[in-house]
Amino acid sequence: MNERNISRRSFLKGMAATTALSASAMMLAGCGAKGGDSGNAGGNAGTAASNTADMDVENLSFPLAEQAVMTGLISYPAGTESEPNNRTIFKRLEEKTNVHIEWKAIQADQWGDKISLEMSNIKTLPEFVFTAGFGDTDLLKYGKQGVIIPLEEYIDKYMPNLMKVFEQAPEYRSMATDADGHIWALPWIEQLGSEKTAIQTVGNNMSYINKAWLDFLGLSLPTTTDEFEQVLIAFRDNADKLKAEFGIDGDIIPMSCIMNDQDPCLLINGFGEGYGDVDMGRHICVTNDKQVICSATQQGFKDGLAWLHSLYEQGLIDQEAFTQEWSTYVAKGKSGRYGVCFSWDVANIVSISMDDLIAGKGWVPLPALKKDVVNVTPHNGSFTSGFDRGRCVVTANAVNPALVCAWLDQMYDPFQSPQNNWGTYGEDDDFDIFVLGKNANGDDMLQHAPLGDASPVEVREAEAVGGPLAILDSYYGVYVTCPDDAQYRLNWIKDIYTPDMHSDYVFPNVFMTADDNKECSNLSADISKAINTAKSDWVMNGVTDEQFEQLKSDLEAYGLSKYLEIHQKYLDAYYA
Repeated sequence: MNERNISRRSFLKGMAATTALSASAMMLAGCGAKGGDSGNAGGNAGTAASNTADMDVENLSFPLAEQAVMTGLISYPAGTESEPNNRTIFKRLEEKTNVHIEWKAIQADQWGDKISLEMSNIKTLPEFVFTAGFGDTDLLKYGKQGVIIPLEEYIDKYMPNLMKVFEQAPEYRSMATDADGHIWALPWIEQLGSEKTAIQTVGNNMSYINKAWLDFLGLSLPTTTDEFEQVLIAFRDNADKLKAEFGIDGDIIPMSCIMNDQDPCLLINGFGEGYGDVDMGRHICVTNDKQVICSATQQGFKDGLAWLHSLYEQGLIDQEAFTQEWSTYVAKGKSGRYGVCFSWDVANIVSISMDDLIAGKGWVPLPALKKDVVNVTPHNGSFTSGFDRGRCVVTANAVNPALVCAWLDQMYDPFQSPQNNWGTYGEDDDFDIFVLGKNANGDDMLQHAPLGDASPVEVREAEAVGGPLAILDSYYGVYVTCPDDAQYRLNWIKDIYTPDMHSDYVFPNVFMTADDNKECSNLSADISKAINTAKSDWVMNGVTDEQFEQLKSDLEAYGLSKYLEIHQKYLDAYYA
């Protein structure tokens, strides 16, 4: 998920990256604790276990002649193996490198609550945090506090696999680097498509329509808002017929969603100038004149929500759309009650096989609907999506940071990264994500196994380890095949949505300064709350011109102009 042409528009172009570590960070990096108790998964992996202080890394090669022991912190999905070293991927990595990791493992659904506490006590931190997932504010804060160390010097000297990634796609190094030239974390990169065909150009609000219902009622796939409304009415008025034909238990729901999450914002892209409101976190988009604007202050936003209100008044939108949680949303979908729904993948919501999805049976994506215009606004950051800037950090407790980075560089091996990301092969269990095959040149290649009735999410969680990695588009067909469940989505985007993406720019994935990041975060709190509240209220109760003007006035009072000014500054620098 990468926009290749940003390498020539690098956001940090002209900013010289420093090659020397700060004196304080160097001092902290060299002063890891030498005593204490070693840890294990679910226990305490402190710095004591490391035996690497005196190891020479200038001529390093794996496997090491003598085993090294390092400490790491990692998360794992609930219901899966809690001891990382029992996972096949880490077993093979230990054999390959002769490096043993003593892990502290935290269940993923507890990570958010526990990681801040872990990072607050530098004395007990392990040498690296494998699945940190830190935001920009955290990276800059922990860097300033000396809890984590800058990595650019180590990357240049000890991480050849990552360097190859940066050479092939320089934009990722730019996005990983702060305004002072420091790289505080090792990224996660997953390319699937590029620019307007990238898999994340349409996010969790991709709209799907029940084609089986359309076919049964003799209806065509709608292409305008008026046609769509008539389809929903037909679903409502033929509810008894649909229930009898498809054996549905429960009321027919013509359209369901989760407002401000799995949201119908794609449907209102046809109103006004066609911006919609796809960035539900920031509510911004970029015009073709490279101006950052607020989507909620555009006339199309107001007109689109007024239309959704008319659907709601007619009983065409789920009454629980404003309050339901994910589990409720899915339960009703799995019961076969929906005519239209929204999600990343419709298989998350309804019961349907991958074969039927690929064949266009049962459910199909709903194309952009025309009202005033036809347009699909791509998601911000999506041209370079599949990027987590703060995936893995090295702490100031690293006894030998160079060796830590050299080991972490193995995650960027193009044969290793797909396994860390999705799963592995040759395990002694019921199902593997991959089988080991050959590419056109006769070299080993990871081939995605047919999913059958297995849940890809569950299998991946059972096998994968996450962490820092990189999968570039150039890897497919050479090191790994493209996942089937990604490929059909990529095909849908390319064939159905890309032709209607008339927006040429998205707001890029930039690394703001600490001050700008903080100010945007503070301003966003009131701005987003006001917009999200208005969206739900207007769909339920309707909107007047006076209410729309009041929202714009309130947003200005909350600092919208300053908010847009900060974003504009970064957009201008990015494209300079």
